[in-house]
Formats: sequence, C-alpha cells, structure tokens
Amino acid sequence: MNQRGTQQQGVISRITTGMRVIDSTGVEIGTVDLVQRGDPNAVTVQGPPTADPGSSLDELIESTAVEEPDVPADLAARLLHSGYLKVSTDLARTGAVYVLAERIAAVTDEVRLDVPVEDLPAEE
Repeated sequence: MNQRGTQQQGVISRITTGMRVIDSTGVEIGTVDLVQRGDPNAVTVQGPPTADPGSSLDELIESTAVEEPDVPADLAARLLHSGYLKVSTDLARTGAVYVLAERIAAVTDEVRLDVPVEDLPAEE
C-alpha cells in the first residue's frame, strides 16, 4: 500500500457509525451508516450466485440480498479498493450516498469531505 493509501486507512479507522458528515460547502449531509476499510486486493465484484432449483428458501433469500456497496460494478470495485463510507442522507433520492476514502478531508468529532454532496454517488 502506498503512503497515501496508508494515510487514508488511518483516517477511515477514526470514523465510527453515527458521526455527522459535512460536505465541502459546509452542508451537513447526514450520518455515517457504514465504514468499510479499503482492501487493495479487491479488484472485482462478484454478482450473487445463481440459486439452483434444489436450494432452500433461506439460501434463495440470501443469494438475492443486497451486497454493499449498492452501486455499479466499476464504482463498487473502486470503493472496495480504497475504502468508503455509506452515509444516510435526506439529500439523495435513495436515502444514502457513498464516500470514497480519498474524499475525506478531515476527521474530528465529525467527518469533513472535500467535495459537495452532489458529487457523491447515491445508493442504487
């Protein structure tokens, strides 16, 4: 992991669920719902396995459960690789946005971002 990646992981490790998130314009966008540290080995996102007809109902439900992050595969790969936050917000139609670790400007008792909320990908 490079120097910047190591710094990002240090920053993300200080974030906990429930922290307030403020965008680059000073708008409080919501609270942290999920913190996911980066995995440099995460390069692909697997779709859910197809259920065979002999599967139990529990297995079928599990195979169709939503995987995080709920975004297009190319973006999901970037999020998993660098680390990300899922932020609950009323400012997105789906109720949540994702923040790449590299978009975190500072962490105190709240999380400050270096981009406005409009630049954050919404949950699908």
